[in-house]
Amino acid sequence: MLERLYPDRGATTPAELVSGLDLASRASADRPYLVLNMVSTLDGKATLEWRTEGISSDVDRELFHQLRTQADAVMVGAGTARTERYGRMVKRDDLREKRRSEGLEPDPLAVLVSATLDLPADLPLLQEPEQRVLVATGSDARIEGTSAQLEYLPSGEDLPLLMARLREMGVRSLLCEGGPTLNSHLLAAGLVDELFLSLSPKLVGGAAALTIVAGRELVEPAQLELVWVLAGGGDLFTRWRVKH
Repeated sequence: MLERLYPDRGATTPAELVSGLDLASRASADRPYLVLNMVSTLDGKATLEWRTEGISSDVDRELFHQLRTQADAVMVGAGTARTERYGRMVKRDDLREKRRSEGLEPDPLAVLVSATLDLPADLPLLQEPEQRVLVATGSDARIEGTSAQLEYLPSGEDLPLLMARLREMGVRSLLCEGGPTLNSHLLAAGLVDELFLSLSPKLVGGAAALTIVAGRELVEPAQLELVWVLAGGGDLFTRWRVKH
């Protein structure tokens, strides 16, 4: 269970909380409505020993999968997909049925962003026959020996172009799961609309682990407004809306 702390108090579940968000209705004509979903320690670190597993709780992981029921497409950077060994985006039949009830395809389009196409063919995501995968890349190379329904989009590093192309393909809502470098580029381009951030009660320290937004400082800091705060299993779960 989750305890609502703001804006109103009460009890809920991950499935109830992340239902009927209707993100698609917020899309503009030229790009999808884009939300980030990240987990971090209290000192802002996005990974422990380069993976999220050490800082993500059972409740956070359930919210992670429930959020995937709310978007037309799920986007991730190649580095995160490799490290976390991404597989089929929707893992369970009940979650695919939930997507149908929300008016979405049972499986979201997977969008892999890779400048150099440094992706192994044995990545589980690329071996799922039921999964549509769009690889946005600046490379002319192709990945051999895959089983997924693979398409390529030559977008280079032009993220506004990628967003426009996705919108032309019918993608109205887009969930991005990082990593931190991709988050930085998206924020710098003014393409992020919301942030779902889970806060784990851990401190990691050090300079090696990235924060949820890596790379150079943003020219203008992104300003966000708080939508909700919930607690569960010792973690805090927050939702923020970016002020454009």
